[in-house]
Amino acid sequence: MVEKKNNINRSLGLIPILAMVFLLVVGYGQLKLPVEFIMMASAAVACTVAWFQGYKWKEIMGAITKKIAETLPANFILILVGAMIGAWMAGGTIPMIVYYGLKIISPDYLLVTAFVVTSLVSICTGTSWGSVGTIGVALMGIAAGMGAPLPAVAGAVISGAYFGDKMSPLSDSTNMASIVTGTDIYDHIRHMLWTTIPSALLALVVFLFAGFQLDIASSGSEKVDAMLASIEQLFNMNLFLLIPPLLVLGGAIKKFPPIPCMAIAAFLGIFNAIVFQGFDIKTSVDAMMTGFNTAMFGLTEAVNADVAKLVNRGGMVKMMRLTLFAFCAFSFASVTGLCGGMDLMMEKMAKRIKSVGGLICSTMATAISVQLVTAEGKLPLIVTAELMGGMYKKFDLCSKNLSRTLEDAGTVIGPLIPWSQGAIFMSGTLGVAVLDYLPWAIQNYAALFFAALWGFTGIGIAYISKEAKKNQAAGKDAGVDAEVAEAK
Repeated sequence: MVEKKNNINRSLGLIPILAMVFLLVVGYGQLKLPVEFIMMASAAVACTVAWFQGYKWKEIMGAITKKIAETLPANFILILVGAMIGAWMAGGTIPMIVYYGLKIISPDYLLVTAFVVTSLVSICTGTSWGSVGTIGVALMGIAAGMGAPLPAVAGAVISGAYFGDKMSPLSDSTNMASIVTGTDIYDHIRHMLWTTIPSALLALVVFLFAGFQLDIASSGSEKVDAMLASIEQLFNMNLFLLIPPLLVLGGAIKKFPPIPCMAIAAFLGIFNAIVFQGFDIKTSVDAMMTGFNTAMFGLTEAVNADVAKLVNRGGMVKMMRLTLFAFCAFSFASVTGLCGGMDLMMEKMAKRIKSVGGLICSTMATAISVQLVTAEGKLPLIVTAELMGGMYKKFDLCSKNLSRTLEDAGTVIGPLIPWSQGAIFMSGTLGVAVLDYLPWAIQNYAALFFAALWGFTGIGIAYISKEAKKNQAAGKDAGVDAEVAEAK
C-alpha cells in the first residue's frame, strides 16, 4: 500500500488538475485529440509533480497499479457486456424485444408511446444514441406524418432513451458509474430507482396530458412497418430467446455474482444463434468477440438501414477502448490523489458542505461543470467520483449514493448542453434544436430535483452499516457486499 507523505507541498498537487482542464479545453475541445491521449498526458504531468514532491517511481507505479487492480472486476463485467450484446443480437434476443416494442405504437398516445417504446429499446440495447438513431428517427417520421409538434416528440424520445440508458446493465455509462465508485452494478441500478422512477412518472403524466391536447391525425408509418418486416424476415423469434435476459434479471434479483451470470447469458446467446438463427459456430463466436453485423446473414440484397443501425453493435473487442479510457483516467486520478491536490480541494469544499443534501447538490454541480467544460459524457463521471468520493465516506454514505448522483447529473444532462457531443447528436439526428426539445426532455432534468429533495429529506439515502464501518476501522476489506444500505 502506498503511503501519502505528510510533508509534501499539496499546492503543487493542483497543477495536474489545472493541466487536465487546460488539455481538455485546448487538446480535446479545440484540436479534437483523442481523450485517451489527453488523460495520458495529464497523468504524465501528475507523475512529474509527484516526483518533485519526493515520491519514487516505484511508489507512483504502486498507486497506479493499486487503483487499476481495484477496478479490474468491474472492467471485466464491461467486457462481458460487449459479449452479451453481440451474442444476443446474433441469437435474436434483442431484435425480438425491439420488434414487439414497435408493435405497441399507438397514434392516440404518441408522446407516451414514444417515451415507453424508446425506453424499452434503450434498456434492451443499452444505448441511448442507438435508440434515438433508429426507433427515435422512426417515431419522428410518424410524428411528422401526423402533424404532431416535433419538439415534444423529440423530448419524449430523448427522455425514454436516457431512462433506458440509466437502467440498462448493458449501458457503458451505467457500468462506468459503478466502476468509478466501486459499486456493484445491480446495487447501482436498484438505487437509481429512487430518482429515475419519480422522474419517469412525472414525464408520463406530462406526456399523457399534453397528448390529449394534440390534434394528431391517425396515419400509418411506412418506416416502422419496414423495420418490422425486416426484423421478421431476418430473425426467427420464439420465447426461448428470452431466457438469456431473464437469467441476468433473475441473477440480479437473487444477488448472484454478475460475472458468471453474464458469461452464461452470453453463451446462451451463441446457442440461440446456432440453433434458432442458423449461424455456424464461428460466425456466432465472431459476433460475441467483435460484434454482430447483418452482413453475417450473407444476403445479396441490402438489409433495412434502420434495422442494420440498431443491431450492428456489441462485441468484447469494441469494449476494449472504453477499458483503455478507464485505465488512462484511473492512472491520472490515482497519481493526482497521491499528490494531494484533490485532498486540498476537498478540504476547501468540505467547509461549505454541512449536510447530505448539500453534498449531493455539490456533486451534481461538479458533474455538470465538468460536462460544461469538456462537452464529454464519461469524464464527468470519473473526475467527479475522484473529487467527491472522500466526502461520501466522511458522511458515512454508501458508494451507490455517489454512483446514482453521477448518473443523475452526468449521464443524462449531456443532451441538454447545446455544445456537448450528446446534444449535437440528438439535435442533428432528430432535426430539432436543443433549446426547442429541452423543456420536453423531462426525464433528463427532473432527476436533479428528486436527487436534491431526497438528499435534504433523507429519503432513499443509503448509509454504511455499523459492521462495515468496524471492518474498515480494523483495516479489513469490507467489500461492496458489506456496504449494507440503510435507506429511509
